[in-house]
Amino acid sequence: MNTLRLAMAMLRRDWRAGEWRVLLMALLLAVGSISTVGLFADRVRQALQQESHALLGADLRVSSVHPLPPAYREEAQRLGLRGLETAVFPSMVTYPSGSLLVEVQAVEQGYPLRGKLVLGDEDGTEHQAQGVPERGTLWADARMLRRSGLQPGDVVNLGKLPLRVAARVVRDVDQAVGFASIAPRVMLNHDDLAATGLLQPGSRINYRLLVAGEAAQVEHLRTWLQARVQAGEKLEDVRDARPEIRQALERAEHFLGLAALMAFVLAGVALALAARRFIGRHLDACAVMRCVGATQAQVLRIFLYQFLILGMAAIALGAALGFAAQAVLVSTVAAMRDANLPLPGWLPLAQATASGLALLLGFTFLPLWQLKRVSPLRVIRRELGLPGANAGLMYASGGVVLSALFLWHAGSLKLGLTVLGGLAAGLLLFGLIAWLCLRALAALPVGRRHVFANLARHGRSNAVQIVALSLGGMALLLLTMVRAELMQNWRDRLPPDAPNHFIVNVQPDQRAALRTFFAQHKLAAPELFPMVRGRLIAINQRNVSASDYAEPNARNMIEREFNLSWSDVLPEGNKVVQGQWWDKPGEAELSVEEGIARTLGIRLGDTLTYDVAGSQFSARVTNLRKLRWDSMRVNFFVITTPALLADYPASYISSFYLPPEQARAGDALLKAFPNLLVIDTEAIITQVRHIMDQIAQTLTAIFLFTLLSGVAVLYAALLATQDERIYQAAILRTLGADSRYLRRLHLGEFAVLGALSGLFAAAGAALLGWVLARNVLEIPYAPSPLFWLVALAGGMATVMLAGSLATRRAARMPPLQVLAA
Repeated sequence: MNTLRLAMAMLRRDWRAGEWRVLLMALLLAVGSISTVGLFADRVRQALQQESHALLGADLRVSSVHPLPPAYREEAQRLGLRGLETAVFPSMVTYPSGSLLVEVQAVEQGYPLRGKLVLGDEDGTEHQAQGVPERGTLWADARMLRRSGLQPGDVVNLGKLPLRVAARVVRDVDQAVGFASIAPRVMLNHDDLAATGLLQPGSRINYRLLVAGEAAQVEHLRTWLQARVQAGEKLEDVRDARPEIRQALERAEHFLGLAALMAFVLAGVALALAARRFIGRHLDACAVMRCVGATQAQVLRIFLYQFLILGMAAIALGAALGFAAQAVLVSTVAAMRDANLPLPGWLPLAQATASGLALLLGFTFLPLWQLKRVSPLRVIRRELGLPGANAGLMYASGGVVLSALFLWHAGSLKLGLTVLGGLAAGLLLFGLIAWLCLRALAALPVGRRHVFANLARHGRSNAVQIVALSLGGMALLLLTMVRAELMQNWRDRLPPDAPNHFIVNVQPDQRAALRTFFAQHKLAAPELFPMVRGRLIAINQRNVSASDYAEPNARNMIEREFNLSWSDVLPEGNKVVQGQWWDKPGEAELSVEEGIARTLGIRLGDTLTYDVAGSQFSARVTNLRKLRWDSMRVNFFVITTPALLADYPASYISSFYLPPEQARAGDALLKAFPNLLVIDTEAIITQVRHIMDQIAQTLTAIFLFTLLSGVAVLYAALLATQDERIYQAAILRTLGADSRYLRRLHLGEFAVLGALSGLFAAAGAALLGWVLARNVLEIPYAPSPLFWLVALAGGMATVMLAGSLATRRAARMPPLQVLAA
């Protein structure tokens, strides 16, 4: 108890003296940054997932060609989830002037569970739908009204049932997947379905169960369903349904995760520098306590109590600051406020608290352990430091803790190891180069060598300071130049004229006529790709069936036919990740998309056998490809060499951009080529663009907290050498140096430190930007020469300004006051 009281007394004294200021700020900012980024990223992830779920109208969807078992819906209700059923099928609607093939969707009350339906009034205004179509009415999309010439209020017949067109659907949800949405859509009340007389044996009806609710319960239902889905049933969420949305969401999560990790590392470095300074300033107090009889165990407990008490207070304040900061951030940023973000979970706060405590002990426990062994002789021999003190060992122990926490927060072991390995290698390399540069500058036969000599005399500590300053500068550069260029390059991947329509079933003799049609309507000529339908029946001469796979997605792939194509060159947007593209197009070779290869267990060198209209062929897999799904262009899971499919009947497929003002050209295309299927993918493109915009706005906010961590590193790095500079200045003043000389000396040193840290910051930011561009966004990136110039000049100016403010006391303090202390 006496030890605790003494620790509290020393804590109050040091608090009044400002000794805890840097350490408290570093720990507070570390926990605050981690919790703010974690909470905010958690809310944004939830919002992005919910918005993307609008493409399904739910969190989870079960589809089947036969009525679904009632047990599925009963289990969803038992788990407290909302559920409803829909039915989708093609049919003809008739009206006085003709008839039209449409996709009919019968929905229950409560539809949609996610997203919203937007209806258009006759005066052109739009509003959110309240409920579903009343009985005896239907809602029709713009394509149906445009092609039929009907208006709201007109009556059409669907089967035996007359229905009044009650509204125009402007924006819909629950879009069909792949090439199913081939016709205009109409929506009616599920209670009217039986009266149409269209529910007959053999009808092509797709039954769907839509489910939404808490994420944990949805995942529980998904696991329950995976063990029970039967042949002809399909379980999917938005990641299963749309590879374009899945890829955009994965990139968003990786980008947000890396932003959080950047703030985490910077806060940890600031804490390490602050802890080192605090321990160094308390060696005298330890020596005095040892002189008056304190044991080593008592000294350890006294300082450990102080660190734990103040550390827990800082952690609690940091967590509260993080929670408040993300709430203020959401309420002040218009885009975030309008997005109606979900409330965050408690897991990010728990992670931030645990991380703060681990950082505190990781960077301070080893020095505290050595602190207890400070010799009483230090009272008269000030040169004595920590017994067996090893700054490298202290940084190593903190680095181990930091690395473990880094991998924990990364979420992906591969991503964490890649970034952590690159960061560690970069820091060691930059530290070594900085030390060599300082040694080399000290040897130059130029004037004012005392600046370089003074830097080289403390080469190791200055190298650490340069590396720390570089991390702060890297945060600044990532916040400004690199982030803006990366996001612009990513947006450019999906330009305004990205393809928003697919054409399917183009016959070989229609290719020339189709190009002529596009030329007549002043549309860019589409690139046509051959397509053959085939079913995978064997891998390495072993027959495969759906029963061979436990995963529902794999079973569905085995049961369906693949769209096969051929090409002698690697298509745009495709990247070979294993093997090599064929050099001899005349041989029987296959190229497989890496995702489907992983799902079906296909490896490089395997022989696949396909059945095409009763005829079989086999070929060896010579390469695996990664596709750019978000390019909205035609992509194929399997591509063959041209000679392999040359004798099989093929149709052609293409994608093209149809401007909104030329929407009627799409109708004219169907009239000129009635056999074509034209699929509108504008809803998918809109969603991908929206996710991109959300990420850009989110990163701007999140990197502001990374910037605060960078400023903390800058502040801690400058304070780390303040005591030493004050002592050196006192000696120089004693030997006759005046204040102007000291200011020039310090400015010269800070200019060198700033220039080196600016160059290293630019190199680190460019390298990290390249990693993000290559591994996360999959875009090209090369910093401009202006980037390096700004980094160099900015580093010098920032460090010189901050350093001169931090060392003003050193140039004015009387030497006797310093040397007598």
